[in-house]
Amino acid sequence: MRDKRIIYPVMIILVPIAGEFKFMPFEGDLRVSLGTPVFLFLLLWSKRMNSIKAGFYVATSVVVFRIMLSIIIQSDLTCFDEAFRYHFPVFFYYLTYGFLFRLFKVNDFHHSPFVIGWLGVIIEFLSSIAELNFRYIFSSHVISLKELILIVVIAIFRNFFVLGFFDILILRDAKIAEEEQKQRNKQLLMLVSNIYVEMIQLKNSMNNAEELTRDCYEMYRTLKEHIRYGEVAGKALRIAGKVHEIKKDNQRIHAGLSKLMTKMNSTDYMEIKELIHVIVTSNMNYSEILGKLIHFHVDIQGEHPPYRTLVLLSIINNLVSNAVEAIKEEGDITISINRNPDQLKIRVSDNGPGIPEKNRDLLFQPGFTTKFDAEGNMSNGIGLTHVKKVIEDLNGNITLENPDPSSGNTTFRIVLPLDGIIMGESEYS
Repeated sequence: MRDKRIIYPVMIILVPIAGEFKFMPFEGDLRVSLGTPVFLFLLLWSKRMNSIKAGFYVATSVVVFRIMLSIIIQSDLTCFDEAFRYHFPVFFYYLTYGFLFRLFKVNDFHHSPFVIGWLGVIIEFLSSIAELNFRYIFSSHVISLKELILIVVIAIFRNFFVLGFFDILILRDAKIAEEEQKQRNKQLLMLVSNIYVEMIQLKNSMNNAEELTRDCYEMYRTLKEHIRYGEVAGKALRIAGKVHEIKKDNQRIHAGLSKLMTKMNSTDYMEIKELIHVIVTSNMNYSEILGKLIHFHVDIQGEHPPYRTLVLLSIINNLVSNAVEAIKEEGDITISINRNPDQLKIRVSDNGPGIPEKNRDLLFQPGFTTKFDAEGNMSNGIGLTHVKKVIEDLNGNITLENPDPSSGNTTFRIVLPLDGIIMGESEYS
């Protein structure tokens, strides 16, 4: 709608039509119509438009439209001269309006609606004077002080009415833009959370690479002492070297991600209700993608300070997304949050098929999984391992509750010390 290729034709059509919704409070030929409010609204709506060019186009279209309408109504082509003299002065009204709109740079004051309103009043008054001067040439009508005052009063009402309507639309656009930005922020937050989780796995891989390098080197030194194992010792040394290179590559990747994450990881905190809302919204969309009907329930008890966003997001979202994947077609997921003076307690439960007794001791082991994709490929099984690692690094613990075997429900209970997930006292105060 704000494209100049569209707005000019819209103006040329709408303003003449709106101009026919009118009344004539003066003894002469000057009319008061909706043409000016529509013209002003479109000029405000399309900031980049050349208002002088728009004024010329609209002025021409209004004069032509009114002359044609007069000829059609009277069914007499000979009345063209009279119609032209009667309607031609309005050309200078719209031309003056467009010129003054550009001269006063009205669209530079969108941040100050009150200024726009009064500039509009001045522009409309001066444009009316321009039209009246040309009407005087044809009709010799002299406008009175009473009529001038009436022009000002009408200009005030018309301009501030348009401004009010315009501000409503601007506010609506701002709210839409705000909602879109919130959605983008949520998506970004989930993405960053996933990166945070992968950093933990990368760090574990670095530690494993370090241990493997050390073991290979010890094997090399042991084998080197025996001449007959010299070739094997050389292979062990080469393996140690390759693993060391992998470790250095992982270190470079980890360092780059750490720089990217440092600011958010150390200073970004979020209210628990907002954080849970992000998780629920994300997983609701995820369940729809999977074609499942899942009802989410949230129970937050007590007062809560802002918590470290990435830490809690990575923990809770992993459990909730696992629950979404576990539920077959329809089910319920409940997220419960509570706290005591020293601990945050989180409970995530679902009414999916549950976890068999034989698998519970293996649940947090790296590589263990019960999930397969549509092609039968096994999941990598590192999700719950990540969760457990994050929680243990915070001196917390995670347990799988023992449900009623007949219910099939799955419930994870997490306990986290507050020290590692809230702001310091000085920071929080």
